[in-house]
Amino acid sequence: MVTTAQAGNTLANVISPLVKSDGMTVTPLPGVSLLYLSRHQVRTPLLYEPSLTIIAQGRKIGYLGDREILYDPGQYLVQTLPLPFECETYGSPKAPLLGISVRLDPALLSEMVTAMGDTSGHVLAPLPMASVAMTEGMQDAVLRLTRTLHVEIECRTMGTARIRDVVFEALKGEQGEALRALVLGHGNYSRIVQVLSKLHSHFADDFSVEQLASQANMSTSTFHQHFKQITRASPAQYLKRLRLIKAQQLLLQDNHNVNQAAAAVGYRSVPQFSRDYKRYFGESPLQHRRQEQSLRA
Repeated sequence: MVTTAQAGNTLANVISPLVKSDGMTVTPLPGVSLLYLSRHQVRTPLLYEPSLTIIAQGRKIGYLGDREILYDPGQYLVQTLPLPFECETYGSPKAPLLGISVRLDPALLSEMVTAMGDTSGHVLAPLPMASVAMTEGMQDAVLRLTRTLHVEIECRTMGTARIRDVVFEALKGEQGEALRALVLGHGNYSRIVQVLSKLHSHFADDFSVEQLASQANMSTSTFHQHFKQITRASPAQYLKRLRLIKAQQLLLQDNHNVNQAAAAVGYRSVPQFSRDYKRYFGESPLQHRRQEQSLRA
């Protein structure tokens, strides 16, 4: 039987020739990206889209409120909601972090959940982000998917099937119920998911807790309790973090200036935006933008 360490080494050897520089490398398969980092990255705010993240070498620690979530070659991360969280990454020039990320496509997930039917009882409070132990089935499915990336004709003809294999293994795993809950819409979890979807679509708008609770068809106190249980943040904290991460993306990727980024994410006061940004990221938005520009020069 292949050990987790052996499987991780094999996967790392398959990924390594496909990556050239630090960061995320897109692949010919939509929604599939490769991870590479040749250094230690300190705890940094991030926002992942719903996805499966499989680490072949190195390790990551995610911080969601009071939870610490370790994922390394022995585990994979199941992220069912696009939650702002913080992450520390361990890699080095000699042993860089290597991994693969598979975005959870809602249409594919819905199709597969429907085809599988109701396979088990419903959990009361699904976790939106959790580390799951690698199974032999998941190891095999991820390895097949990654090997497919080396051959163009296999990508075109078998890529979608390889992605389905990986998602199927996740649906059979410990976080399968959390994935099914996104499709089947059970209870309070589903109501909070709908509210989060609205916040992500309209993050620059102002919302009161009462408005959000009404959308979820809950009392204000019940909504606040369930929201914090799932996101590990109050609605106000969650929206602020979401806005700041969106602003960071605008500053670093879309070349907005500080005033433009602040306005785009719903801040009416640029000084307040700068204070919140520095408190969250550890440096001012102007410093962050200049640092990124110097790296590109």
